[in-house]
Amino acid sequence: MLRRPEYRRALVFCGLIGIPVSLVAFWFLVLLHELEDLIWVDWPHDLGWTDPPWWWPLPLALVAGAVVALVVLRFPGRGGHIPAAGLHSGGASAAAVPGVALAALAGLPLGAVLGPEAPLIALGGGLALVFRDLVRAPATEASTALLGAAGAAAAISALLGGPLVAAVILMEVAGVGGPQLFAVMLPALLSSGIGAIVFTGFGHWTGLKTGSLDIGLPTPPLLDTGAVVWSALMALVVGAAVHGIMVGGRITARFVSARPLRNTVLCALGAAGCAACYALVTGRSPSEVSLSGQTTLTRLAQDPHAWPVGALVAVLAFKGVAYALCLGSLRGGPTFPSLFLGGAVGVLLSPLPGLGVVAGMAAGMAAACAAALRLPVSTVVLVVLMVGKSETVPVIVLATVVSFVTTELLPQGPGIPKLRPRAGRERRPAS
Repeated sequence: MLRRPEYRRALVFCGLIGIPVSLVAFWFLVLLHELEDLIWVDWPHDLGWTDPPWWWPLPLALVAGAVVALVVLRFPGRGGHIPAAGLHSGGASAAAVPGVALAALAGLPLGAVLGPEAPLIALGGGLALVFRDLVRAPATEASTALLGAAGAAAAISALLGGPLVAAVILMEVAGVGGPQLFAVMLPALLSSGIGAIVFTGFGHWTGLKTGSLDIGLPTPPLLDTGAVVWSALMALVVGAAVHGIMVGGRITARFVSARPLRNTVLCALGAAGCAACYALVTGRSPSEVSLSGQTTLTRLAQDPHAWPVGALVAVLAFKGVAYALCLGSLRGGPTFPSLFLGGAVGVLLSPLPGLGVVAGMAAGMAAACAAALRLPVSTVVLVVLMVGKSETVPVIVLATVVSFVTTELLPQGPGIPKLRPRAGRERRPAS
């Protein structure tokens, strides 16, 4: 393939497209972050509050629900994929770019319990096709698929901090290898994770060495037996719970499809109501339930002891319900809310014998992300990069595989409904 001139030209063109797409993705993420800080930090402080008051999410949700519903009804592309369906890379369209951007900007900073990764994939693929049309490159089915995937990878790498996890996610999302990919990689992941656990434990017990790639860096702490056992059990429970949330998102999507404008607003208000109730019950900020949870996850990891048990239980309950409502009504990605929920479970269960905060958060995040995305290899790479502790890799792999298998064996719930075609005048036949 590399000997074919057309493929080499496409490869160079994809590299060039990565520059403007990455710049647009960077400023898009900056805009989302600045709007989030403005709405949830600066405005409350300017009005004299340390944290947003309990009712703060309600008017924001009203605006978000109305704007997203109008985008879905009036704009090409429906504002992007329904988040309850998971991540998608196919169907990139230049015409869908304005609707995707507007739906994300209207929903995510105003409190949608969703992340920016799905809009970035859609924007990256659509922008790549926009640039192709600007230079009047040939528009074939193969070039559309190739450029769409390249643009999506360039955009999402800006969010995930590098090309490795972006490439792996796009490989799994695009279904490269089809069902055989999961059939081969799942046993490989499981056996490699168990092999790492056995080698670590058996080598420590016997004191013998088989040779390794170790070049003399400080040795990380060994995994405890309790961490392995609790991680597997936690993955079973977390995987089933997050799968239930995703099924709830599909049920919400069917409810919204009957009356998109009214029901989208109702679901957005329902999610905001969960945040308001959490603030009233715990006295904490409603932003811990609203928004994607990416910033809150960092605070949780840096100071887990600042979260009482009651606050952890409350945020899991209220954010789980709000997550399900947003999955079926608003537009965004399912990744970061699932990571936060899994991390919160890990902190809640960290006092279990032998578990600890690091292993607990790593296993919980892996289990929740695998259940939400159904992308086991991508989950392992993403969580390993986020945790940054090499000694937790076997636990992450084990939790990912257990959660993925659990999720696949459970009833999948209703399918994602298709909205009715947009009303409009039929084009008159040419004379």
